[in-house]
Amino acid sequence: MVEAIVERYRSSCRADKQRILDEFVAGTGYHRKHAIRVLRRRATGSSPTRQYPYGADVREALVALWEASDRLCSKRLKPLIPILLPALERHGRLDLDIELRDKLLTINAATMDRLLSEVRAVARGGQRRRAGMSSAVRRSVPVRTFGDWNDPPPGYVEVDFVAHSGTSSSGSFVQIMVLTDIATGWTECVRCGREKAVL
Repeated sequence: MVEAIVERYRSSCRADKQRILDEFVAGTGYHRKHAIRVLRRRATGSSPTRQYPYGADVREALVALWEASDRLCSKRLKPLIPILLPALERHGRLDLDIELRDKLLTINAATMDRLLSEVRAVARGGQRRRAGMSSAVRRSVPVRTFGDWNDPPPGYVEVDFVAHSGTSSSGSFVQIMVLTDIATGWTECVRCGREKAVL
C-alpha cells in the first residue's frame, strides 16, 4: 500500500496530500503523525535525521555553568542561567559570542540532561543511578523549582533531605532536612540522625 501511494503523495499539492493521507490513515489504522513519517521516509529513501543545534561549544559552556551551580539538576539550573552567565563572563570564566549566549539562554532542561549525561557519569564515577521504588512516585508528583514560584507570601517553603554520604551510600552518614522559605530565603537545617546503609 505504501509503495502504491508514496509517489502520488510526493508529487501532490498540499490539499491532495491531506486527502491521500486521510485515505492512508483509514486504510492502515496508523496514527496520522506516524503515517506522515512513513510516507516521507519512503519518499526520500531514508530516515530523516534529527539535527541538533547544540555542539561542543554549547556543551563546554553548559559544563562550566553546571560546575558553577554546584552541579544542580537541569530543571533547577535552567532558571539560574540568566544569573550565572553574566557573572561567569564578568569574571573571565566564559567568553561567548551572541549566538552561543542565545543558545544557552533558550536551551531546555531535557536537552541539558542529554548534553551533560557523559560528564555526570564521570562525576559519579561511571555508575548510573538506579531507578528505585520511588521513581513511579517521583513521576506522579509534580515538582516545582524556585523558578516556578510567582512571588508567594512568606510561609511557602521548599523541603529537601540531604544525605552527606559523598559518592557512595555505604557506611555511616548524616542526613539533614533543609527547609527554605521561598519569599524570604530563610533557611533552617535539622539533623535527622546518623544512618547506616544496609548492604
